Amino acid sequence: MSGYGVVLFYTTSSALRAEKALVESGVEVKLIPTPRQFSSDCGLALRFPWQDRARVEELLAMLGLQLGGIHPL
Repeated sequence: MSGYGVVLFYTTSSALRAEKALVESGVEVKLIPTPRQFSSDCGLALRFPWQDRARVEELLAMLGLQLGGIHPL
C-alpha cells in the first residue's frame, strides 16, 4: 500500500510531542487538521508515509502516548 497514514490524538500536547519525537528520529511527518472522516478529541493529526507505519507505531509506543488511532489516509 502506498500513500499516507494519520495518527489521531486525544490532546494537542500529545500531537506536538509526537511530532517532535518523530522528526528527531528522521520520520517525515506533518501536523494537519484531523480529517473529517475520523473522529478525534483533538483537532490535530499527524500525517506520515504509510510505509513508515511500523516505525511510527514503535516510536510512539516508546513515548507512552495514548493515541486515538492510526489509520490509512
